[in-house]
Order: sequence, then structure tokens, then C-alpha cells
Amino acid sequence: MGRTGTTRRRALLATGAAAVGLLTGCSNDEPESRRTPGPSPDPARTEAALRVRLVRASTTLRDEYDAVIARHPSLTDRLTPLRAAVAAHAAALAGPGTKVPRSASASPSPSSSASPSASAGHSGPVPEEPAAALKALAAAERRTADSHTAALNDAAPELARLLASVAAAGAAHAYLLTKGDGR
Repeated sequence: MGRTGTTRRRALLATGAAAVGLLTGCSNDEPESRRTPGPSPDPARTEAALRVRLVRASTTLRDEYDAVIARHPSLTDRLTPLRAAVAAHAAALAGPGTKVPRSASASPSPSSSASPSASAGHSGPVPEEPAAALKALAAAERRTADSHTAALNDAAPELARLLASVAAAGAAHAYLLTKGDGR
């Protein structure tokens, strides 16, 4: 027969369980007493700042399309659908009810400007050769897709799904610009 009374082992187990209960109770109560009333603004601010950065990258890319179209009117038919997709990406990344900044040349047309840097958001002069301009535009697509992919770590789940789609579309655009049907 074993002992039926209180043993040292049982006393230590009971004391340990009580201590764990008290510590857990204290740790759960402390953060609540330190919290300010109302929801925390940090996640919303973080997402808003991230969206601003993403929209800026996409609108800069859209403006680069405008600059290439202005410099090389012969590429208009090939680039207009890709430019429209980039503009739609910027609008989607901005979120509902948010306006996207207009393009430096809102409606790309051959007569809008033939200068090497027709767009204020353009990162550099547009190459004189159409093939080189397409290559530079593909590089801009890759940079933008890479920045969208890098932002996945900071994005909330819904925004992360959108970013993944936009980054994949950017990679497809880069492919179409460099290896796709050259028409």
C-alpha cells in the first residue's frame, strides 16, 4: 500500500501548479491594463504606408510605359494593353476609394512628347532604339515585380494575395517585352 497523505512530491506539484496559474494570470492581465482604449492604429498605418509605396512603384512603371509609347509610337499597339494592366494594378493596390495619381501624360499619344524622358516619373531617358526601349521597360517591370514580391512579408493576407498576383503579372509582362511575340 502506498501513502495516502500529503507527500513532498504532491506539495511541490501543487505549489508549482499554483505558481504557474498566478504567473499566467498576471501576464494576461498586464498587457490589457497597459493598452490604450480603442483599436491599435499601427496595423492600419502600416498597411496604408505600404500601399502608398506600392502605388508609387506601379504609377512610376505606368509612366515609363507612357514615355516609351511617346518616344516610339510604333510600339503603341503592343504596349497599350500592358500599360492598361499596370494602371489597373496601381488602382487595385491603392484600395477602394483611393485615387491613383494621374499619369504625366494621361493619354499616351504619339504627339504628346517625343523627348527622351517624356514622363516625370520615368527613371531615365528612353533609348532611341525600340528594342532597347523594350528591354529597359522589361527591366523596370522586373524591378517593380521584385519590389512587390519583397513587400509580401509586410502585407496583411488579403493584400499579400493581391501583391503575389501583381508580381506574377509583372513577371509575365517582362517576358512578353523581351521574349514574347515581337510583332
